[in-house]
Amino acid sequence: MNKKIKTTKRTRIYPDGTKYIGEYKDYQKHGKGTLTWSRGLWEGDKYVGEFKDSDYHGQGTYTYASGDKYVGEFKNGLKNGKGTYTWVSGEKYVGEYKEEKFHGQGTFTWANGNKYVGEYKDGKEHGHGTYTYANGEKYVGEFKDGKKIKDLKIN
Repeated sequence: MNKKIKTTKRTRIYPDGTKYIGEYKDYQKHGKGTLTWSRGLWEGDKYVGEFKDSDYHGQGTYTYASGDKYVGEFKNGLKNGKGTYTWVSGEKYVGEYKEEKFHGQGTFTWANGNKYVGEYKDGKEHGHGTYTYANGEKYVGEFKDGKKIKDLKIN
């Protein structure tokens, strides 16, 4: 038998002006909500999505004051799972995350048109991947800690 979790929806404005509108369970942010920072380190940042025990947890969108944006999965307050990070500069990463870092399969596209498709570990290209330059040249091979270790040039 499924037991329905009782949540309440309300608005809370913190002393620094940070505002949360959403669901609570046992005095913790829990369920869907919107958190907007007004001062300090995260001034102007906004998170819209799911919470669990006051952490970002589940699907969400984090928009930075700079205009950068992450849309994807969170676990215990960190980017974890599949997601897309788009920089105002025009760069974009689509792929897997583990504890805030690119980890697993992913695609990084630079503003100049260069692109890497392949494996990541701890935020760096690691494993098999393809680096395609904007001019069409390609390198296919192995990467370790963000550097090519073996490659095959394909025109």
